[in-house]
Amino acid sequence: METISSGTIQGGTVLVENGRIKAVGAGLSIPIEADIVDASGMTVTPGLIDAHTHIGTCPEGTPYSMTDENDMTDPSTPQLRILDSIYPFDEAFGEARKGGVTAVQVLPGSANVIGGQGAVIKTRGLVVDEMAVLAPSGMKAALGENPIGVYKEKNQLPTTRMGNAACMRNTLQEAFNYKAAKEHWLAKKDEDKDPFDIKPGMEALLPVVEKKMPLRVHCHRADDIATAVRTAEEFGIELTLEHCTEGHLIPDYLASKKVMAAVGPTLSCRPKIELRHMTWDTLKVFSERAIHFCIITDHPVTPVHSLMLCATMAHRAGLSREEALRAVTLSSAEHLGLEARMGSLEPGKDGDIVLWKGDPFDARTEVAITFIDGAEVYRA
Repeated sequence: METISSGTIQGGTVLVENGRIKAVGAGLSIPIEADIVDASGMTVTPGLIDAHTHIGTCPEGTPYSMTDENDMTDPSTPQLRILDSIYPFDEAFGEARKGGVTAVQVLPGSANVIGGQGAVIKTRGLVVDEMAVLAPSGMKAALGENPIGVYKEKNQLPTTRMGNAACMRNTLQEAFNYKAAKEHWLAKKDEDKDPFDIKPGMEALLPVVEKKMPLRVHCHRADDIATAVRTAEEFGIELTLEHCTEGHLIPDYLASKKVMAAVGPTLSCRPKIELRHMTWDTLKVFSERAIHFCIITDHPVTPVHSLMLCATMAHRAGLSREEALRAVTLSSAEHLGLEARMGSLEPGKDGDIVLWKGDPFDARTEVAITFIDGAEVYRA
């Protein structure tokens, strides 16, 4: 068994107990009562993590008019929760497990400037509440063509990039004002308090303004990336860049800002103007500048089960094997703030493990077995 994690262990063993990794290494003593899975000749990796998907919200074969990832009625909808849109019986979950993907972040779409709360879930389960790892996992936001295209047709703000930015700032300022008003109300004596008007959208944004949860901003073009960074700095909030397609055009700027970027979907065509500079070289440039990145599929734009293929393409474009594997495991976990729980084969982490029939960087290699929380969820 070859294990690729924070290093390569030849002839290694992974012990899992109660759904968590107990030990990893060569020459480990195996408890007599243990169930043994012989992985001789196989490669073992952590479960793959896709940090940006829409899986379960637009199930396979569903007409676009019936999908649930976008609520295109208002440019600012922070009160929406993607957890309420995820359909666990989407066939894509089975394909994810077959492809070695054990955890995903599901986000609202990019039709609205402020789109709602995302969630990180495991890729097995019958009820989304039981699949959830972290909900909410971030507040989705979007700049660029998508909100403009939606609201230009409705003849309302935003119809330009400056309109996008204005909508984002207006909503964030409203959230800061709401926070101040609520704190003022809470500081009053009980006998002096009038009923406080709870606003679900503003409540949903409180973790963002309190820096407990990031704003996850869809941004492809370099100017949109800069607007996202500028706005986050203006309001003093945490930020992740989602897609970051033209990030390689401004690498020194991004390196100086110490951003975190979820890059992709690069295994796709260029159906929009803002994707014209899409290239696998983005990842190599980020690696050279020490810009934190992970690789995403944006399922269903690129099928979630092809996440390892995306890592393979990144390796072909110049990333080392270790960097490419990290970009779909530990770096993804770090992007989600879950590195203490998943993303590598280490004691104490979730038993999310993939056994490959050969080299996972060979596109012909199939997954033999996928485990989630120590339980077998797929076998070839």
